[in-house]
Amino acid sequence: MKLASLNQSRDGELIVASRDLSRGARVSDIAPTLQRALEDWDRLAPRLERVYAELNADRCQEAFDLELDRLHSPLPRTYHWADGSAYLNHVQLVRQARGAEMPKSFWADPLMYQGGGDHFLAPQGDIEAISEDHGIDFEGEIAVVTDDVPMAISEEQAMSHIKLIMLVNDVSLRGLIPGELAKGFGFFQAKPASSFSPIAVTPDELGDAWQDGRVYLPLTVHLNGEKFGEPQAGPDMIFNFPRLVAHAARTRYLGAGAIIGSGTVSNPGPEGGPGKPVQSGGVGYSCLAEVRMVEKILHGDSHTPFLRFGDRVRIEMFDRSGSSIFGAIDQQVVRYHRARSTA
Repeated sequence: MKLASLNQSRDGELIVASRDLSRGARVSDIAPTLQRALEDWDRLAPRLERVYAELNADRCQEAFDLELDRLHSPLPRTYHWADGSAYLNHVQLVRQARGAEMPKSFWADPLMYQGGGDHFLAPQGDIEAISEDHGIDFEGEIAVVTDDVPMAISEEQAMSHIKLIMLVNDVSLRGLIPGELAKGFGFFQAKPASSFSPIAVTPDELGDAWQDGRVYLPLTVHLNGEKFGEPQAGPDMIFNFPRLVAHAARTRYLGAGAIIGSGTVSNPGPEGGPGKPVQSGGVGYSCLAEVRMVEKILHGDSHTPFLRFGDRVRIEMFDRSGSSIFGAIDQQVVRYHRARSTA
């Protein structure tokens, strides 16, 4: 099943999308928002599935032509957004570039930070930034959405609480990260609003690409119209999504609609070293920080710039037949202009 939210009101309006993303159907009689559907998933999901079947069979009388640019992130806001770092190749490159060893504990215990869930960007909305000096970066990721998750759940039990899968652009301000981490209290200003793919899908939509709590498909990233990366999302994900959900719920309950991210999708090179750019025959990267770290490791300095105003980022995932699964996150970086007071 594929679900989305029309970009109207703070929580959007829940719709069902057809498998090919060409048609949609309003379902306010079932649930007005995706948040409401997740809070009563076991009862409401079968009703949504029936609409989905009718939509795909072209038997839904309420169907309308779906325009992806009218959609918000599936959950325009949420009570809980936590992002992991399950691709340790990414972490290892960052540490290697600054001459630091990776602690052994990183291989046994996931890294995770809690982001702001009160406001997400629309998948085709602008990325507003105050200054290019902040080191504006994108991060192509995958995320799952849960129903209510009990505290201290096991990894095996956590799998059944994963209801939806989405793509993420976890926008980062790299220039602010070192100062914040130096305080020993984590990210805050360095992590502005993220955005998610226009479509959220149930795991069964991925078929055999969804295995052992991982998505075994490439994540395609374009920067200003040129392919920047196509790393494989499955093989190098050290901690799978059930593990990440269980980690997040170790000492707390997770409310329905909790979003748990994978961290930047990243692959090492074929010999285990830094990966190569797409232009050099590699799979490329899912963020600018990683290519900059590779440049520093190999050449002693970074020359790829961070995002500038006017740059455009596109993040998408295709099934094995070449069809877009989640629709695209397609965003332009713009300068933020503070609204003038009318007082």
